[in-house]
Amino acid sequence: MPGSETALTRAPRRGAHRMKLRARLLIALSGDPDGAPPWVRELAQGDDRGWFAEDGPAWTVHAGMGTMVAGIRALLLQALHPGALAGVHDWSRYREDPIGRLTGTVRWVICLTYGSRAQAQRETARVGRFHERVSGTYRATDGTEVTYSAADADLVEWVHLAFTDAFLTCHEAWGGPIPGGPDAYVAEWATAGRLMRVSDPPRTEAELRRRLDAHLEAGVLRRDERVDDVVRFLGRPPFRDSRSMSLAYRVLFASAVATIPRRYRELLGLRRTWLPVVTLTRGILAVTGRTLSGGPRAQDFARRRLRRLEQADAAARGSA
Repeated sequence: MPGSETALTRAPRRGAHRMKLRARLLIALSGDPDGAPPWVRELAQGDDRGWFAEDGPAWTVHAGMGTMVAGIRALLLQALHPGALAGVHDWSRYREDPIGRLTGTVRWVICLTYGSRAQAQRETARVGRFHERVSGTYRATDGTEVTYSAADADLVEWVHLAFTDAFLTCHEAWGGPIPGGPDAYVAEWATAGRLMRVSDPPRTEAELRRRLDAHLEAGVLRRDERVDDVVRFLGRPPFRDSRSMSLAYRVLFASAVATIPRRYRELLGLRRTWLPVVTLTRGILAVTGRTLSGGPRAQDFARRRLRRLEQADAAARGSA
């Protein structure tokens, strides 16, 4: 029958399109079309349980699809600190290689969240080696020239605050319950802050928001032509060869803007759209989640390490 033949030929095309889309997304997120580069497979290795509890707050938030929006939101907020922005402007290759920049950030988050402590330490050292050469000067809000280094306490704190706030906010918007609640996530991810040399990271949601607002109220944050340039760049879809992915990215960007408090949004020169992007994003993230399913995830590799360690502990107790 003609109708049946059409259905039979359409299904393989849909399947091929989904596999192609999945590969594109995984390359953007991990640098590998299968989503399992060496550093992801290494999550199954190691001789300790890592820094974060299995299925705990950090595992839950960082496995959620809301991270797709959180990454955009974190970069927007981070750009408001002239020191952090100078480091990106002077040293990052985000313009020439935005996908590579994204993959590097994803790698750091995944290795710290799901890896052994040894792997997390190596990943922290990798990022630290790059940061060692990041230094220069920037113009402060009062017009004075300020010398900066990526290791400066206020810069590493601001990056940690913006990251934590973005991932928590976006999970609350598009994810499920967090074990222990928002405070548990902030307290647990404070470990990552300490590993990155944040001296006193916040441990509650209220303290996180208070510390963010302190930077704003102290007049540290500002908007200038560099901020406008970053905002324009982040607003442009990195998937220009795919109309559907470009459209989806525009919605995710608008949702990232919608979740930013008004005072920060105004400082960025951004407005909320009248479109129901938060609802649209829920649908996009659901489709993306289904597209990425079908293969092992980062936490699945981590579970292999945990089960191996449990078996070794059980064997040791049995032979005692």
